[in-house]
Amino acid sequence: MKEAQSFAVKRAEVEFHNFATLGEPDRAIAYYAEENVRRAAVIRNHLGFIGEMTPFLEIGSSAGHSSYMLANEFGASGFALDISADSLRHGIALQDRWHMARAPIRVAGDALNLPFVDGSLRFVMAFQMLSQFQDIESVFIEVKRVLAPGGVFLFAEEPLKRLLTLRLYRCPYYDTMKPWERKLFDWGLLGYLVRDVIGAHQEESFGIRQNHTMGLKDWHNLVHKHFAEAEYEVFVPERGWGERIVKRTALRLDPYHSEWRAARLLGGTLAAVCRKHGEAARPEFDAARFEERLRCPDCRARLHRDSTDTLRCAGCGYEAANEGGVYNLLPAQDRAELYPGDRGDVIDFCLPSHAEQLLEGWYELEGVFGNKYRWIGERASARLVRVKPGPQRLRIRGHASEGHPTALRAIANGQKVGEWKLDRSGLFILEAELPESDEYRIDIQASPSWSVPTDDRTFTVTLSMIRLVPRD
Repeated sequence: MKEAQSFAVKRAEVEFHNFATLGEPDRAIAYYAEENVRRAAVIRNHLGFIGEMTPFLEIGSSAGHSSYMLANEFGASGFALDISADSLRHGIALQDRWHMARAPIRVAGDALNLPFVDGSLRFVMAFQMLSQFQDIESVFIEVKRVLAPGGVFLFAEEPLKRLLTLRLYRCPYYDTMKPWERKLFDWGLLGYLVRDVIGAHQEESFGIRQNHTMGLKDWHNLVHKHFAEAEYEVFVPERGWGERIVKRTALRLDPYHSEWRAARLLGGTLAAVCRKHGEAARPEFDAARFEERLRCPDCRARLHRDSTDTLRCAGCGYEAANEGGVYNLLPAQDRAELYPGDRGDVIDFCLPSHAEQLLEGWYELEGVFGNKYRWIGERASARLVRVKPGPQRLRIRGHASEGHPTALRAIANGQKVGEWKLDRSGLFILEAELPESDEYRIDIQASPSWSVPTDDRTFTVTLSMIRLVPRD
């Protein structure tokens, strides 16, 4: 049986979401606002089918922006859950920027081990997250468990497998495409060449594995295996003349003039609203006693909240404090590894203590929220100490500037361990095998360097995290 989601993918998601959620606040908030307009429209289209939405849960909520929308535009009460506690914590900026009176209860957790009591929720929604699991059915089973009888699961923005493509390679998002790729994209021809969906290159290179194997029939069969009834919406791309001609032809040939045939040919995304078996009943929900809906992620016993606003399990001693408005309810073992804090094998530039492990070659700290970074010139060095047993890999996170292709080399204890050429701008993750050692001096060399007239420094790339990870 295939693994639903590896721990390496969970680690990559935590690192990516921390960096990307509000690393560029104005850009991110504008993007979240656009998503909420689109998502609110889907919800309104199916309000009669959905019915009561309190208490709700959003899985994979990132900063929780769609949960804020549900709480304020639709008056629902419930929970925003994401594997990244940092994303949820940074999301408080949304409430301030959008002047929202109501907020969801924010919980860090795993979609494969939801920290909720059986049958405790009326409405569960998920956007752009099911395709991050190799075994999507495992998420369906967990959602069905936490839904009350007659409860509703809405998932949307999930990719549909496209038939008309040569599947030659994975392509990045538009802003990091090469000129010829942008031209083909504008003409509506790029989709006929690429493997999976446009943009998969970035997330795959970061370590977030994507599952783009599901066509309309696959989704339909999975939905009706676990839910009593469902409503669908299909969104088919129409980028340039290359897709517009095929889509319109498919619509004319479809006996019901629906977009289903066009979706099989061109792909797109699917929204589905699924009702669980049983007679619908509204579970009573008191937000002041929200812990009654929760269960321990380790032993599955009920959680209680004490006077310090800490969630505690009487069964196994598990506890989760309120940290910046977020309760981290990941299993204890996962939480310790995904949120290591100050540790000798991790240099996280978002933590003030990171400077103690830096040696020479670093410029001053810059950035906001999860996007803290330092520029380097042609060389920079740092020290890492192994904490975990077993063979290790070096993991470097950074950002390459547009117009400046960069060659990078990593040296560990005087031995070259990796060499890469960054021919695209944007976020990057590099990994290399390391020789056995209890401690590493890491030297990072970059070229060519460049400068700007208003600054006397020379630049190559920015770096935001250097760490050791066990070899998978």
